[in-house]
Amino acid sequence: MKEFIILIKRFIPPYKWNVVQNIFFNFLGAAFGAFSFVLLIPVLEILFGTSEMVVEKTELTLSIKSITSNFYYYISQIIEKTSQENALIYIGILFIIIVLFKVGFTYLASFKMIALRNGVVRDIRSLIYNKILKLPLGYFSDEKKGDIVSRMTADVLEVENSIMNSLEMMFKNPIIIIISLGVMIYMSWSLTIFVFIMMPVAFFIIGRIGRSLKKQSTKGQKKQGEILSIIDEDLTGLRVIKAFTAEEKASRRFEKENKGYLLIMNQLMWRRHLATPMSEFLGTAVMVIVLWYGGKLILNNEGSLSAAEFISYLVFFYSIINPAKAFSQALYSVEKGLAAMNRIDYILNAKSDIIEKKDAVSHSSFDSKIEYKNVSFAYNSSVVIKNITLEINKGKTIALVGQSGGGKTTLVDLLPRFWDVNDGEIQIDGIDIRDMKIKSLRSLIGNVNQEPILFNDTIFNNIAFGVEGASNDEVIDAAKIANAHDFIMESENGYDTIIGDRGDKLSGGQKQRISIARAILSNPPILILDEATSALDTESEKLVQEALTNLMKNRTSLVIAHRLSTIRNADLICVLHKGKIGEQGTHEELLQLGGQYKRLHKMQMY
Repeated sequence: MKEFIILIKRFIPPYKWNVVQNIFFNFLGAAFGAFSFVLLIPVLEILFGTSEMVVEKTELTLSIKSITSNFYYYISQIIEKTSQENALIYIGILFIIIVLFKVGFTYLASFKMIALRNGVVRDIRSLIYNKILKLPLGYFSDEKKGDIVSRMTADVLEVENSIMNSLEMMFKNPIIIIISLGVMIYMSWSLTIFVFIMMPVAFFIIGRIGRSLKKQSTKGQKKQGEILSIIDEDLTGLRVIKAFTAEEKASRRFEKENKGYLLIMNQLMWRRHLATPMSEFLGTAVMVIVLWYGGKLILNNEGSLSAAEFISYLVFFYSIINPAKAFSQALYSVEKGLAAMNRIDYILNAKSDIIEKKDAVSHSSFDSKIEYKNVSFAYNSSVVIKNITLEINKGKTIALVGQSGGGKTTLVDLLPRFWDVNDGEIQIDGIDIRDMKIKSLRSLIGNVNQEPILFNDTIFNNIAFGVEGASNDEVIDAAKIANAHDFIMESENGYDTIIGDRGDKLSGGQKQRISIARAILSNPPILILDEATSALDTESEKLVQEALTNLMKNRTSLVIAHRLSTIRNADLICVLHKGKIGEQGTHEELLQLGGQYKRLHKMQMY
């Protein structure tokens, strides 16, 4: 329950007026409901002659006794002046009016709760998504993508179904119970104290079952994340599964996790469906004990209640049984939802290593040079970059070559602060990049990766991605420079063509040229080209290389390349080996040096 209160404090404040109005309308609805019970029983007693009619009107005050006595008087007058049948009609109309007010206020309470419930769920989704965008890339290399998707979708849905749908019960039913208990205390405080002794026992048993439900729910949601991870991996690698005829192996792996999820969910549902019969049994047991205890007091003339008042007392006690059952079921749901919320908080509470300083500066232009000064970087205690010093002047093209795992991609990823250096510093125009605003820093840098990252949207929107208010002419000009305009115009709907998931409707060369057009449109002064042509056929590589040449004009470029032929004209080539720069110079200088670069060049020539 403590976690639920913390959750309320976190997400409810923006909707506090909805809560206030909900409580107010629930109070009125409960009051009219109690009023109907209070008035109906004595009215019927007078009507059917079990109580004497009241012939004298008393002074009207705010006391229950005064209001009841005067109401008896008016009902007695109706019966005396008309007939018992007419009195029944009046009573029926009065009862309908009271119930109309009751259900009307109950609906208004629910109406106010809808905006709160859906608003909180929207806020949680937005918080998770924005947190995902802010987390460093390293976070996602440590987590399963399917599990993250599960937390963003299934767990949020569980919070909506379990906690948000229970909020109304949590606000409404206590009000009904409090009003009913208030009347019961007024009628007999001694008998009500006995009820207070019995009820906590029932709630303690319900709470124990609820806590076990939360534990089992956490296992189920974790297992669901694992299943989603398998589905994501298998959909991505479906071509490999079919090529190696590994369908049975993939199926066995999925069925193993799916069976585990089945067993967990069976245990979860067994406990969950135990809520209704358990609460009903405990409620009936308490009712029988109260009936025995109260009846014993009346039979022995030990209590202050008459037999008729005791029956009324039991009616009120019974009226809190259903709200108490619904409240206990809401507690079950809340426990299950809190397990999902704990998984969501795993993302929301994740710490980002990439922190922007409060006094960070904006730097909107690149004027002189980039400097790597004694830069070292380790990932999970594994050293990737070792004490690298490198100076890149404006307008120059720097190529990074070497074996896979040598640290080339890590070195360029340090520049836009996808990672932060462990030792040393990186400067742009003499400013440590950690002293710059992250948005300002990354707006200076454009990326073209080996695997073009495109979105399931139009070609136009993919090129204009990240550039607010780009015009048609600007997008077309960027596509022409990237050698993409011709194939775009030949597509089904031109620039309005939807390119499918990850751009799968396009060839590799087409996707890369769209990616280059996007970089051209953003017009960054610094470029990072990571193996931009390595996955292409010869004809596509020629078109893409021309586009890259157009892109690199008058820009400072860091180029990662395995094909040495693509970086012959670079101003400086750095050969990385085991996290260090082993050699550096121009193409001709490195060949004359006769070291590792020449060996790589010779291997590619053959």
